[in-house]
Amino acid sequence: MSVAGELTTTAATDRINVDLGERSYDIIVGDGLLVTAGRRLRPLLTQPRVVIVTDETVARLHLDPLHAALAAAEICHATVVLPAGEGTKDFTHLAGLCERVLESEIERGTMLVALGGGVIGDITGFAAGILLRGLDFIQIPTTLLAQVDSSVGGKTGINSRHGKNLVGLFHQPRLVLADIGTLSTLDPRHVRAGYAEVVKYGLLGDPAFFGWLEENAGKVLALDAAALRQAVAVSCRAKAAVVRADERESGARALLNLGHTFGHALEAEMGFCDALLHGEAVAVGMALAFDFSARLGLAPAGDAAAVRRHLARAGLPTDLSLLAGRTTSADALIAHMRSDKKVKDGRLTFILVRGIGAAFVCREVDESDLRSFLADALARGQAGRPA
Repeated sequence: MSVAGELTTTAATDRINVDLGERSYDIIVGDGLLVTAGRRLRPLLTQPRVVIVTDETVARLHLDPLHAALAAAEICHATVVLPAGEGTKDFTHLAGLCERVLESEIERGTMLVALGGGVIGDITGFAAGILLRGLDFIQIPTTLLAQVDSSVGGKTGINSRHGKNLVGLFHQPRLVLADIGTLSTLDPRHVRAGYAEVVKYGLLGDPAFFGWLEENAGKVLALDAAALRQAVAVSCRAKAAVVRADERESGARALLNLGHTFGHALEAEMGFCDALLHGEAVAVGMALAFDFSARLGLAPAGDAAAVRRHLARAGLPTDLSLLAGRTTSADALIAHMRSDKKVKDGRLTFILVRGIGAAFVCREVDESDLRSFLADALARGQAGRPA
């Protein structure tokens, strides 16, 4: 993938098609899309009725404009408001969501609308996939992380006590409306967490995009409209291309998990709480993936250092100091990794790198090398020393 010719646009919106045959849909990126949601959604409905699913935080910020947009398009709507936070992605809240949607007397022509971040998108998409054996849904992501990653590609699910996203299904949305205007309500920490997933697209296959981010990270993090829209659109194009080639992650789509094997283990160790946001875990995971690749002689140490510097300048964590004071071990982290859904034939799967923009899938990691690497990283983290 390349950013060439994609970093400047004069159109009001960017429209990116996720080409999956009969399951194809568009991602629309622009400012002010929420107030046009009704007219954009209406042609996709088999009946003029939807159920909005959101969380308490997003409801206070963005629910009224969406209600008004749907009313203007003469679309009837009910609303389910869930608690905010990663803890909502569990069996209890999924069951409650399904029951509340069913109480709305839905039919198979009723569409669900996920208004919120990755948690809301994941649980709403999962509910849509199982209610009445399959309802249509659309994504209106309101966080940077959701706009560039979780809202695109059809992965839905919830967490289990055994690990992250272990229960779910592939269920593609009918439309993704990425309104960059909604990002102005995010606190800086959530902007930074979403930025980690933006950086990922440069690191896994587009060094030119990473170079652009080196120059423009400050603008993206400050929510400069032009830079932000470019970052979101390029990221969505990259993900759409990967999903188009490998919808169900049987091959190349696994590359999108750069940093996630390490990151999910950290989230599990922290108890899937808001003390460590998903994007923050991915940032640490990507830094560790580069450091581990360098330690194995696969990638230049200079590239690993450059990645760590870039993430740190963006205000993201890059090492295991976040576990300082906790009783943990390399074996405990590896045990979390063994619960990862990417394990195959009992072997851990990692996305490693040969340099910036050159990621690859590796299932041949020697566990003793991994254990030694994690032990050293934990020791540095406990001592507060840089990598």
